[in-house]
Amino acid sequence: MDKLTEKDIIERIKLGYSLPSLSAVAIKLVEIASNEYSSLSEMSELIERDPGLTARLIRIANSAFFRASEPISTIEQSIMRVGSNHLRVMALSLSLRDTFPMGKVGPMDFEKFWRSSLYQALLAKSFAQRLHTCNPEEAFVGGLILEIGLLIFFDMFVKGKGIERNLDLQPLEELLAWETDNYGINHRQVGAAALSFWKFPSIIVECQHFHSIESKEEKIPPLALVCEMAREFSALICKESIEWGTLFHKAEEIYNIDHDMLTDILIATFDEVQQVAGGLKVEMDKDKDILGLVEKANVSLSGLSEKILELQETASKHGLPSFENMTEIENDQDVKYTLQAVAHEIRNPLMAVSGFAKKLSGALDPSSDGWKYVQIIIDESVRLESALSKMTGSRRNG
Repeated sequence: MDKLTEKDIIERIKLGYSLPSLSAVAIKLVEIASNEYSSLSEMSELIERDPGLTARLIRIANSAFFRASEPISTIEQSIMRVGSNHLRVMALSLSLRDTFPMGKVGPMDFEKFWRSSLYQALLAKSFAQRLHTCNPEEAFVGGLILEIGLLIFFDMFVKGKGIERNLDLQPLEELLAWETDNYGINHRQVGAAALSFWKFPSIIVECQHFHSIESKEEKIPPLALVCEMAREFSALICKESIEWGTLFHKAEEIYNIDHDMLTDILIATFDEVQQVAGGLKVEMDKDKDILGLVEKANVSLSGLSEKILELQETASKHGLPSFENMTEIENDQDVKYTLQAVAHEIRNPLMAVSGFAKKLSGALDPSSDGWKYVQIIIDESVRLESALSKMTGSRRNG
């Protein structure tokens, strides 16, 4: 088939292909909210025309997202709390959400897509708040619609064509490569074209061009970096096969986020997710997602336990029950350095798992399955920390 460009995609959108059009109220709201001379009453009157948008606006304005202290019940109060800039991107985001169905259609699982996108939005907002590198409200919208191009790509090229290729977003690079090889364009390029056409802020459109960051030396715009971090940690929550330890290590080495901050962000996200989900009409099961993440932490802990056992066996084989007596042995320098390296490799991820479990324990209901599971992880972490400490105890002076 002919290969397409972003310009071709925009032309198709202009011609109104099979993708349902965005809400007329949302489009008009963007226009009014973008005008600095628009009045509060103008925006309020427009929103009143859409009962669904009205209810969702008030619900979101009262949600944990805005850390509301007092409940509000009117459109004008909601607009004042949300702010006109966030209101216009929120209106377009809600309209995009309404454009696409839930459930599964062929290889496209819309429910899974929006669940992952909502976690991306909340994580991006939290990263922005903690790092102070970009606007948290823009980060929320950027995370929510980061992969919106996949929905349009599916609608244009895959739906009804009998294609069974899995459209899961993880691993992202493999999906983008398949799209490019078969269609000459990938869903991130489609997303950039569509968001530009719908007049999303350029700073949000720019996020479409950055993904799979592997070096802290890469020059990434702050909002795009926050959204990419959110994408990876949303996958940690939503995908079964994501490895905990590798991603936490990347957060520390490339994103310069220590595991304590990361744990706080994950817990804060779980606190907010179901409140915001209602406004976006996304089905969420917070308890199930927490259990899934705890299970990944437990798998990581099992791997660390195996490494500590190997460390003990190696030390025992060479007559090195601990690091304390290594200075007495002249012919085992290679073994000594190997054991030190392995111990260092183990300690950081062990502290990350342990810290996550301890903080999560304080945030969970003690009667929940998640809390009980976390206690098992805490006990095992303490045991492994003790074993590692005995092997790597301070060497005697003199």
